[in-house]
Amino acid sequence: MRIDLHTHSTASDGTDTPAELVATAAAAGLDVVALTDHDTVGGHRQAIDALPDGLTLVTGAELSCRVDGVGTHLLAYLFDPADAELERARELVRDDRVPRAREMVRKLRALDVPVTWEQVARIAGDGSVGRPHVAAALVELGVVPTVSDAFTPDWLGNGGRAYAEKHEFDPFEAVRLVKAAGGVAVLAHPGAVKRGAVVPESTIAALAEAGLDGVEVDHMDHDEPTRARLRGLARELGLLTTGSSDYHGTRKTVELGAFTTDPEIYGEITRRATGAFPVPGAGGPGHR
Repeated sequence: MRIDLHTHSTASDGTDTPAELVATAAAAGLDVVALTDHDTVGGHRQAIDALPDGLTLVTGAELSCRVDGVGTHLLAYLFDPADAELERARELVRDDRVPRAREMVRKLRALDVPVTWEQVARIAGDGSVGRPHVAAALVELGVVPTVSDAFTPDWLGNGGRAYAEKHEFDPFEAVRLVKAAGGVAVLAHPGAVKRGAVVPESTIAALAEAGLDGVEVDHMDHDEPTRARLRGLARELGLLTTGSSDYHGTRKTVELGAFTTDPEIYGEITRRATGAFPVPGAGGPGHR
């Protein structure tokens, strides 16, 4: 089985619609794909309705978190999308996205970058606006060659010259909410140092004690020594280890299935989840 547990669609900051994403996942030879848009489940229904035979969809979201001034992301899988407490918390994060993006535009213009809010809004379309849309505007303007190059201290990286704070989850509260909603919580790309500061291992250990299920190890932003370190830490803490592409369509160079999750780990994730079922084949009843 080929299993990719971290992808994005136009419901947040990817360039594929949810329907296009599942079609591309099937064409790429995946057996399982997770749709984990930022702080939203808005793409799930379209992905389920378009799901091809032979492909299983794992519903999820990537939650924006911050602890001790360091931004981090939590992948939440197979939680109950109707859980009121988790939905309210996600809504608070989503509501702050537009003011934050506008502030980044203001800071960029102060740096003599001729970006406009209209440009960013056009790029975001119907998606939940975020830093990747501002980064895409910088690519359009020729300021940086790729979206990834915008996520540096010079531009939009954590603490960078045009970075702007936003309302984010406390990761300990996020883990609690995900678990209460019947979901499984995995820390996304915890060693991605090129994006900025990362949470220390002591915080990962504390999150494990608080109920964190796993860490994303095999990811494009982790070099081999980082993967080996995280794998060892996961063994020490009794955490699951996942691998995934963090696919954003044409917004990143990585392809679907570039990194994958072991089928046994996937099986354990599905066993732990009580909020939703993976959705098999051409649509079907995905939620309890």
